[in-house]
Amino acid sequence: MSLHAQLSPEALAKLDAQKRNSTISSIIIALLICALLVAILFYIALSPLFKNTEEMVTYSSGSESEQEIVKPEMNNEVEKKPSSPSSSMAKVIAANTPSATAVPVPDQLVTEPSLDFGDGDDFGDGWGSGSGNGAGGGGTGFGIPASMKKRCSAKDRIERLLKEGGKEEYEDQVVNALGWLQKTQQDDGSWNAQGKPAAMTGLALLAYLGHCETPLSPEFGETVQNAIVYLIANGKKNGGGLATSTANNEWCYEHPIATYALAEAYTLCKEFRIAIPGLEETVLAAGNLIIGNQNDNGGWAYAYATSGGHTDTSVVCWQMQALKACKTTELEFNGLEKSAKRGIEYLETCTAENGTVGYAGPGGKTTMTPGGSLCYQQWGKGKRSLTRKGIKWMTENNDFDYKVHGNLYMHYYAAQAMINEGGATWSKYNKKTMVNLAENQLDDGSWPKPGKAGHGMSSTHYATCLATLMMETYYRFLPSSE
Repeated sequence: MSLHAQLSPEALAKLDAQKRNSTISSIIIALLICALLVAILFYIALSPLFKNTEEMVTYSSGSESEQEIVKPEMNNEVEKKPSSPSSSMAKVIAANTPSATAVPVPDQLVTEPSLDFGDGDDFGDGWGSGSGNGAGGGGTGFGIPASMKKRCSAKDRIERLLKEGGKEEYEDQVVNALGWLQKTQQDDGSWNAQGKPAAMTGLALLAYLGHCETPLSPEFGETVQNAIVYLIANGKKNGGGLATSTANNEWCYEHPIATYALAEAYTLCKEFRIAIPGLEETVLAAGNLIIGNQNDNGGWAYAYATSGGHTDTSVVCWQMQALKACKTTELEFNGLEKSAKRGIEYLETCTAENGTVGYAGPGGKTTMTPGGSLCYQQWGKGKRSLTRKGIKWMTENNDFDYKVHGNLYMHYYAAQAMINEGGATWSKYNKKTMVNLAENQLDDGSWPKPGKAGHGMSSTHYATCLATLMMETYYRFLPSSE
């Protein structure tokens, strides 16, 4: 027996009525929604016909102090990247434009190494000294190349200092050194130390740029501006060569140092929208001169002899640094990558199996090992076995003591190569070398000539420039590993 529940006829009738009412309600709601959508679309379509066009009003400032920025006609067009709000207004600096003519190679070429200059330890002995005066903060640029951006913020500089084992007071020491350089600048914007103003001006300018000082800087702006203008005028005077005299066989040192400095200046000025007449043309001419005067063996020779002559790693390392700075500008140079590749191949012929880099071949003097290692790192060869062996050799043979073995030329390169390597290698180097370097700065902000300063270092200016660049190692360039 089974039980079945059934609805009564009355209940069924009510249920049917509810279904009909629900269906009718749904149909009505759907119709209302469709009508609403049609109304909305109709309103949107017709609204432009009833919308009043607002009257545009322009306003002009009544300030008489505002001046129209005039860009010099001789500057080539450069695509600008966004710059810092604080540097949004362009600063135009008057300067002579350099000649685009090629630099003649002197008839008298060196066939034997100079015994008093560029001996693989430094520029050479016998340079004079000079002094003078000048006038002169950094900022924050949004388009600064990634490798350089940490130098352009006081906060970032301190952060890098502490992260890499430095001390906060190192920042004050760098500023004090820049203050000393400012006081010793010549009226024409140069530093005439050691009788080589183009090279010494280039080194000083690199020290300012390493702290992101530009012509807009509150304290050092005029100093930087005058140095840049001096080098541009120097290039014009010498037919494109950035040197005291292109008749001097050793101008192969001065030219790349000054080129290196002007290329960095161009990169920073471009990002901060600072237009300096002749700067771009000078950088292009200077970089192309290096490329066009490369020796047949891939190196660079005294007097820029392209065939024969004396080539060595001390000369080559400066050219390679200058080419790297030129590449960072993003300007178009003729055959830059190929020239750099040939330069690396030349350095390889001077590198021994243990990673040491000789002066004019493998073996012999090893003081250019840091320079060669840095060039390998800068041009994408930092992870190779020979580079790592060179770093290991530097770690095991670091006898830096400012008053006894203060070879600043060698350690200018070593500090950069070591921080690129990073880790325990840099930590050990930092504790031994950088602390000792900082302790030997004088109260006036300069560094004295170090112990055994016979490596061509006959001026306080030269020592101060290299020491300052070493102190800026913490933030001047981000390590290649990053």
